Amino acid sequence: MAVYFDHPIEAPDRSNLPTHLTWHSTLPILAVASSGPASGGSVDLYLHQGECVKSCHVDRAQPAAALRWHPVKPVLVLGWESGEVVLLTHPSGDQTVLPAVHTARIALLEWSGSGSRLVTGDQNGALAVWKLDARGRLLGNHLVKHDYSKPLTCCIFKPASPGIDVATLARASVSGDESALDMFSWKGAPLKMGPQEGLGFYVSTADGKVHAVDEQGKTSPLLSEDGSIRKLFYLEKRGVLVVVTDSLTLSQYTLRPEGGAHEFMKVKLSSTVGPNVDIIWTENSLLITATGEPVVKIWDLERDENYVLSLDETLGFKKGEMINCVSYCAAKEILAAGTSKGRIAMWKMAMQPMSSSSYRADAKALWKLQTPTEIHGNVTELQWGSNQNLLAANNSRTVLILSEHVMSAHFGQQVAAVQLAPTQLSITNYSSGQTLPLQCDMHIRGVCVSKDSVTVWNGKHISVYDLSGSALDVTGSFPCDSHIVAVHDENLYTVEPNRVQIRTPQGTVKQLLTFSRAEGNPVLLDVCQSYLAVGTDTAHIRVYDLSRRDAKAHCGAKNLSDHISDLGALRSVKCNASGSQVSLLASQVNGRPDHKVYFYDIEMDTVTHFDFFTGSPSTGVSPPNESDKQKFQENEISGRFPVSQYWDESEARLFVCETAPIGSEKSANSDSEDVSVVTLFCTQEHGLLLQDCFSRPPGLQALLALDVPYYYFTCKPGEENPEVSPPADQPIRAAPASPPVMASRRPLRDFVGLEKCEKGTRDAMLNFSFYLSVGDMDEAFKSIKLIKSKAVWENMARMCVKTRRLDVARMCLGNMGNARAAKAVKEAEAEPEPEARVAMLAIQLGMLEDAEKLYKSCHRYDLLNAFYQASSEWQRALETAEVHDRIHLRTTYYNYAKYLESMGQKNLALTYYEKSDTHRVEVPRMLQDDTVSLELYVTKAKDKNIYKWWAQYLESQSNMERALLFYERAQDYLSLVRVHCYLGNIPEASQIANNTGDRAASYHLARHYEGHDDIKQAVHFYTRAQAYNNAIRLCKENGLDDQLMNLALLSNPEDMMEAACHYEEKGKHLDRAVSLYHKAGHVSKALELAFATEQFAALQLIAEELNENSDPALLARCSDFFIQHSQYEKAVELLAAAKKYPEAVELCLTHNLTITEDLAERMTVTDSKDLTEEAGKALLEKIADCCMSQGSYHLATKVYTQAGNKHRAMKALLKSGDTDKIAFFANVSRQKELFIMAANYFQSLDWRKNPKNLKRIIEFYTKGKAPDLLGGFYEACAQVEIDDYQNYEKALDALMEAFKCLSKAKDGSSGQQEVRLANLQHKIVLIKKFVHIRRLHSEDPDEAVRLCEALLEEPELDPAVRIGDAFGFLIDHHCQQGRLQTAYQKLEELQKLLPSQSIKYYISQASLDALQKEMGFPLESGDHKHVLREDDEVEEDLTV
Repeated sequence: MAVYFDHPIEAPDRSNLPTHLTWHSTLPILAVASSGPASGGSVDLYLHQGECVKSCHVDRAQPAAALRWHPVKPVLVLGWESGEVVLLTHPSGDQTVLPAVHTARIALLEWSGSGSRLVTGDQNGALAVWKLDARGRLLGNHLVKHDYSKPLTCCIFKPASPGIDVATLARASVSGDESALDMFSWKGAPLKMGPQEGLGFYVSTADGKVHAVDEQGKTSPLLSEDGSIRKLFYLEKRGVLVVVTDSLTLSQYTLRPEGGAHEFMKVKLSSTVGPNVDIIWTENSLLITATGEPVVKIWDLERDENYVLSLDETLGFKKGEMINCVSYCAAKEILAAGTSKGRIAMWKMAMQPMSSSSYRADAKALWKLQTPTEIHGNVTELQWGSNQNLLAANNSRTVLILSEHVMSAHFGQQVAAVQLAPTQLSITNYSSGQTLPLQCDMHIRGVCVSKDSVTVWNGKHISVYDLSGSALDVTGSFPCDSHIVAVHDENLYTVEPNRVQIRTPQGTVKQLLTFSRAEGNPVLLDVCQSYLAVGTDTAHIRVYDLSRRDAKAHCGAKNLSDHISDLGALRSVKCNASGSQVSLLASQVNGRPDHKVYFYDIEMDTVTHFDFFTGSPSTGVSPPNESDKQKFQENEISGRFPVSQYWDESEARLFVCETAPIGSEKSANSDSEDVSVVTLFCTQEHGLLLQDCFSRPPGLQALLALDVPYYYFTCKPGEENPEVSPPADQPIRAAPASPPVMASRRPLRDFVGLEKCEKGTRDAMLNFSFYLSVGDMDEAFKSIKLIKSKAVWENMARMCVKTRRLDVARMCLGNMGNARAAKAVKEAEAEPEPEARVAMLAIQLGMLEDAEKLYKSCHRYDLLNAFYQASSEWQRALETAEVHDRIHLRTTYYNYAKYLESMGQKNLALTYYEKSDTHRVEVPRMLQDDTVSLELYVTKAKDKNIYKWWAQYLESQSNMERALLFYERAQDYLSLVRVHCYLGNIPEASQIANNTGDRAASYHLARHYEGHDDIKQAVHFYTRAQAYNNAIRLCKENGLDDQLMNLALLSNPEDMMEAACHYEEKGKHLDRAVSLYHKAGHVSKALELAFATEQFAALQLIAEELNENSDPALLARCSDFFIQHSQYEKAVELLAAAKKYPEAVELCLTHNLTITEDLAERMTVTDSKDLTEEAGKALLEKIADCCMSQGSYHLATKVYTQAGNKHRAMKALLKSGDTDKIAFFANVSRQKELFIMAANYFQSLDWRKNPKNLKRIIEFYTKGKAPDLLGGFYEACAQVEIDDYQNYEKALDALMEAFKCLSKAKDGSSGQQEVRLANLQHKIVLIKKFVHIRRLHSEDPDEAVRLCEALLEEPELDPAVRIGDAFGFLIDHHCQQGRLQTAYQKLEELQKLLPSQSIKYYISQASLDALQKEMGFPLESGDHKHVLREDDEVEEDLTV
């Protein structure tokens, strides 16, 4: 909790009344304008405690009209009633009068964002824009002047355009963005970084118009409103201009890029429009108004919602107190409001994590009203300002500066002192039970109490009050500049640079404790028992022993910077009762609170810590099997930082501190709600052990001290928690006219119910708790073995809930004699989660909150649901079931309905019975005594089950007509038929059974007809009911053979057999008997009867359903039957099913029946036990031969392959002509003969046009290892190249490949291979010569001709080189050379050599045309065949 110290300003002229005030945005300088009838007007500047800056006094004959500080510099602009505008500089007091532009009262003053522009305006509508330099000095005359002819009211500058993010720009430049690199270039305009200043602005006039002025000073109308404009705001997040008029009408406008504005919302803020209306605008889009009413109205424009904040009379406000003005501090999130009774109300925004949806729902609840600050008078103006968050208040007579001060409080030796007001304390003496007020004549900045005295100080003066009597008397008062004071017995301890002074209550210095320069200046003091701990500003600590006359050093100076990394400064130093441990709170170098508590062990000279960020200590003993407990405790206290710390005043092991969540450092004071109190044991042997952790109870503000068996807290006035109030036998007695009790206490967990125990019991309980935390059960039980009190044992059992020691709890329950609780805990041991077992113990001890927390922590929502139900917390049980425990949702609804029924809330119980889906039984049971309500419910329910129940009830009451009505609504046709039969309405019953087809109704009606010997109708309705056995029985008994057949076919096989036997016994309708035997599955019986009675049609029908699973003898008999009747295909099928495959194949061959692939698949059984392997192969070959004869080559191939005869399989496949399958089969079989067969087959095809077949020939001859055949193929290829294409080059390549292949072949023909190779070699030589001649012709034609002439002389030239090709070469040469006569001679010579061949095949067409033209050589008619030359060759690759 904080209090506010008020400092009235030291005004030079007290007679003048303040009219205006304004704070500088960062500096603690307040400008106040005042006026008086005699002195005119003046403006003065004041510092943070109200000191007047005498050098900055400005006065004029007329009052000041407006004040506005420069946004950065200490420059104040003053506007006067006369129209004069002055710049005042602090602290020099320099005044700069702006050139005379205004002749009327100054109406507005506004600075731009960084203060480079100043806008001034007056009541006549004159507006001027001025330019200032970086120091806030005026530069020349005005830049722009406009005259709007109407009084100006408001002005706001447009928001600054966002600057360039240099980090992002640098990353883009490194990644290669050329535009980003250009922006860094010095060639262009200089790079503008950071937000740019907006120089355009909007200005409003009294006639409701708003004008826009751009950066060049050009003005244009923007919008118009009805009435004078009071305020202008700009909602930057949404780009919206907000306008508020004098009639409190709010309008929102969107601004168009091309100019102009569009209104999209208008609302009336308040119906009350008085002269004192204050409107403020916050950065988070809140519009806050005070209209002279007892409420503050808030509009959240971002979320489109509004609410009001009211004053609370219980906090000291008066009825009828009106709010005149408001001001908001964004840094502290505090809204201040000044009232007509001289009070300042403050609402603080609660710091708690909330989702956006919950914020919308509870926005008003976030504002917490604080205790008011009284300044008297009528508060007319408020304003927060400066970086110190000071509040200036105008109470019509003077101005007060309020600064926040954290409430001072102290506890010592059973006395608590808590600050109420700047000069008032509340003293509570727990030993005597008295509460006394203490009113001082100074602002209290600190207090320290003992059992006999109260010491207060303000940093400049110290006063000591005697507490031994009934009144507080001053025993000493003296000036002292110490900002901190400690008290021990009759000594006061104060600080000054480099030393601690020990004084008497009257201020006399008795002793000096000096510190070296390296040790620093003492800034922190703490006394516990007879030890004084001192902390310095250089992070050194010392401990002194105060038990003697003079203070003696208990330990040397310790530099904590050597042990704590990133240490900034010490925040708190505390010493334990034995002087063995010093605890420390520190801040880091960056100023943030450290999330660790440090402990300095004086004897061991070591520093340990407890880290509240992780929730674990640096050292400590972990008891066995405590991992789950430890993890739970770490989760409970992790993510926090320590706020305050205390040692127990008598128990040296016990330490306590307050913690708050990390991130709430700004509000981590007594006002924070999420504060936990953590208690630790600290010893040398066992380190740091967590003893307890709990959330600070509501109504309490801050931890004050720990003194077993109590924690002591401060609390708000009137909010003392009954749970933590003093015992009833020792109430706190407040003195007359004293303030309310400001301190409260709460017993430790281990001492609930033992607050008044003697010291022995208290020590035993502490030892038990300590050893329980250590895990030493022997010592724990030893410490309490002499205790006989059941209350103590119960308290220890409660302790076991926190420590999760069920083994100890069982002993405690035994000593308590609580058998029921012991049994429940034993049964709970079946639960797998430790938390669930401990929760049962908590329930038995009445610790319901702990049980709830434990169930939630282990996610046992089923047990939590049952717990809520047992506690009659049905709403929470329903919420748990609906969200987390949906498997028990209907059970929860049912139990809640039973509870409501027991409470007499039947209407609500009915709803939950319906939700649990048990209403069909439970609601009639519940309402059975109220038939009227029950009938009404049945009528409204529209549920068939309920209709049926109600009909049965009516039937039991002999109300048959209404029973029939509700049976019909329930669609219970059996009951309808039953009742009609009972009433004798047989036709009606028959109609219902026929129309609905309900089997149960039909069966009941059939039984009725049978009982009345109406057999026909009985059979009919038995059939409708599908009770065919009953219908068959009646037909047999009554000779209804015609109906018997149809009924038997509809019934099951047993009934069919029974009907068939009936027909067989009677010897009539034997065809029906055969059919029924067949349908019933007795095929052998059906066939036997069919053969015996020669039922051929039935026999054929049965045979169609026979398969390989049938009896082989039966199949053979049927096949003989079909053979006799020439139905060979069916006979084959039956023979195959009977596995008589040879007979089946023979039948196919004899009668030329086509063997299908399915039939062949069935007959090609290789694992038959009836056939040997040789017989099986013979059968397969026989099937394949049959397939071959039928032309089923693929099937034949398959069967041959199954028989293992791949040679014949390949032959069958060759007959099919499927080249792809032939190639595949050859590759899969991998047999030489098959490869050669495939190659021979492909060679028989037109392989010249299909290169794929050509490659297959070469591949298969190669794989078949037949080089002689491959060589022969290459020879054939070469001859084809010569004969068809005259391509001797490719022919030569082919012959070379042939030679290679023949060289590899084995000679098995007694020398024929060598002769063949010699001939082949001769051919190769001749062809090589001819190829050489052709190639030489282009280089040396004469030599080529000579060689060709010589080649013609070679013996056996043809067929290696055709003579026609050689002569054709010579004739073409001579024609090209123009020697046509010689060419003609060669032509005649060729004709003589080849008289029977066409010579035109060997000679080019060009040569023939030339000979015809010159020599008259005739062309044969029709001989225009295109002769392929070398240019037209078909490229083929013959090599592999």
